[in-house]
Amino acid sequence: MSSSALEHLSPAFPQRAAWGTASSLRAWQQEALDIYERDDPRDFLCVATPGAGKTTFALRIALNLLRSRTVRRIVVVAPTEHLKVQWADAAARVGIQLDPGTGGSSRRGRSKEYDGSVVTYAGVAARSYVYEALCHSKELLVIFDEIHHAGDSKSWGEAISYAFTHATRRLSLTGTPFRSDDNPIPFVAYDELAPGVKQSRADYTYGYSEALADSVVRPVLFMNYGGPMRWRTKSGDELAAELGVPMTKDLTAAAWRTALSPTGEWVNAVLRAADTRLTEVRRHVPDAGGLVIATNQTTARAYARLLADLTGVKPCVVLSDDALASSRIDAFSGSDERWMVAVRMVSEGVDVPRLAVGVYATATSTPLFFAQAVGRFVRSRRKGEVATVFLPTVPVLLAHASTIEKQRDHVLGRPKNDEDGLWAESEALMEAANSSESASDDLLGEFEALESHATFDHVLFDAQAFGMHAEPTSQDEADYLGLPGLLDAGQVRTLLADRQRRQVKRHEHADRKVEPEVALHRAIATKRKELNSLVSQYANLKGVPHSHVHADLRRECGGPKLAQASSAEVDERITAIRGWLRG
Repeated sequence: MSSSALEHLSPAFPQRAAWGTASSLRAWQQEALDIYERDDPRDFLCVATPGAGKTTFALRIALNLLRSRTVRRIVVVAPTEHLKVQWADAAARVGIQLDPGTGGSSRRGRSKEYDGSVVTYAGVAARSYVYEALCHSKELLVIFDEIHHAGDSKSWGEAISYAFTHATRRLSLTGTPFRSDDNPIPFVAYDELAPGVKQSRADYTYGYSEALADSVVRPVLFMNYGGPMRWRTKSGDELAAELGVPMTKDLTAAAWRTALSPTGEWVNAVLRAADTRLTEVRRHVPDAGGLVIATNQTTARAYARLLADLTGVKPCVVLSDDALASSRIDAFSGSDERWMVAVRMVSEGVDVPRLAVGVYATATSTPLFFAQAVGRFVRSRRKGEVATVFLPTVPVLLAHASTIEKQRDHVLGRPKNDEDGLWAESEALMEAANSSESASDDLLGEFEALESHATFDHVLFDAQAFGMHAEPTSQDEADYLGLPGLLDAGQVRTLLADRQRRQVKRHEHADRKVEPEVALHRAIATKRKELNSLVSQYANLKGVPHSHVHADLRRECGGPKLAQASSAEVDERITAIRGWLRG
């Protein structure tokens, strides 16, 4: 186990670090290592954004502890089978040999040829007594990759606690926001904020905003698409709603699932837009790939067929029950194929750094899953790479996207009111999303998707919305899809503002053209639709309800409610809100 070998391990393993971001260790890795060596702790929790290089940091600690003989064996606990092999390969690069247990031996990692083993959380739960005995027989370092998984199941948490209570050292890693439930995570320290309320405490934190400033991760553009949806309920009633307009959670869930139906126009339009965006990115990043995250295997296969029809090439399809799933991910990662479609296999920690464009075509709304999904696209290989994720315009997803830079700790006994000001509105939205996830699932089989159409709503970047509603394949949409694939965060913001000004000017010019005479009722209906579109854009930009924007317009312009407003009064409100959008 030579230290020189570790000097050649990229701080962004399994890929090279982005040019100019590091030599041996990144600044955050060195700072965290200095804290670890100074405090010499038994337990250490490192929270670092996906793509920051947690694996390299952990292996540096492991090598130092082995060389000093503080520990003699290593056990890495990972969330998935695929990650077991990834950890073993990474460790081998620095001379640490870990048995991933892929050979079927019951004496996993015990051979003198190995320095330890890699096991899943489920694997520890199945054989916790083996690891408990190992802690008593050897000085052991256990590395928990994505430690929040120890809270997924009460039995998992109990097994982890039992197995590794007597470990010599424990290093816990996580890259996504902690859980919204009250299941305590083993070996994580909690501070008491108030009577009955505790919050997790990390020993070192390196968030997305810091990583973005260091060019360690990519800036993420969220392209949001809404549009009219129509479906039939189990009782035979036909309902319609506009995706992106505030409504009850049941209506939102039904409209959302209607949009995701492979038989509708919405998915076709969004996949076409995403493929156009990928083509633009590949002009600057030739091997850039795209990933569609599907709700289930049926829709994943259907999306794959749509992509094949669209591009003329069959995409890589990764399904959880496929024995070749891990090898398919590895093959795609090393190729220059355009698209991969997956259900849940490509989750946290799975490294396909060339992924640059994503389509969030799943009805899963929990903040943890959303953060894991976005984490697949943020790994930077070159300075200036930009990630783009296409989203349905669903309020809870926009809330997640707006707070992607916010570091969240795990809270036990969260208060149910907001009197102390500790809980932001986005936290309440996320908690509501978690509690209603099963309600969304209940809609499966309860309705039939009849019709869906896509409308480009806006681009969300750095919690700010840019652009106005536009039809698919229009010049307005093309302006945003055609953003260069290599930009830093400041350039992204500048270009988005420029695109928005261009779009507003284009619409104003079109309004000055002489239109053919139409019936008054049709003209007013068209203007009301345009006003509602602008109100929706402004509401998303400011994070306020649509009704508040309409009320502000009435206060500024006067006149009755929109339904009773005259053509001239609607025109006045359109002019006013366009001025607000220009800022």
